[in-house]
Amino acid sequence: MTRPEAAALPGASDTPPDRLAQRASRLLSQLATRSDRLVNEGLAEVDARKWHYAVLASLADQGPASQAALSGRTGIYRSDMVGVLKELAARRLVDRSPDPADQRRNLVTLSSEGRRRLRRLDRILDEVHDELLAPLDPAERDQLVGLLTRLLQPRHPEAPPSP
Repeated sequence: MTRPEAAALPGASDTPPDRLAQRASRLLSQLATRSDRLVNEGLAEVDARKWHYAVLASLADQGPASQAALSGRTGIYRSDMVGVLKELAARRLVDRSPDPADQRRNLVTLSSEGRRRLRRLDRILDEVHDELLAPLDPAERDQLVGLLTRLLQPRHPEAPPSP
């Protein structure tokens, strides 16, 4: 049996806060779900996917890389990276050529068409983020990004004191 108060809107003055509404993990999960939906829908309108954007942005920001390095940079599994690169190469968004330092592997570079495509995807994601973060002013958006970045940093336990 649910209490009538539990159905009240968050912030109602005479009801205690809902436990779920107080859990950062729950709120972050809901926001991530909404963000994923908006991003996927926005990119789908131009026949793109999140992984396409991740690879193109990585190449633009950090330069050419092997398939394994791109996997590490983007968090895309190596087995999935094969398909992503195949799609991007078929669209002439990336170029693959033998790595001069190791002929056994390919070096992936961003093509000029890939740079144009990345600019288009950036504009789409800017619009998506404007919609997602509409309730926040620019300073709050910057603060949110800063806080999320801190939360995603790996935690390193303090080194034991020296003897």
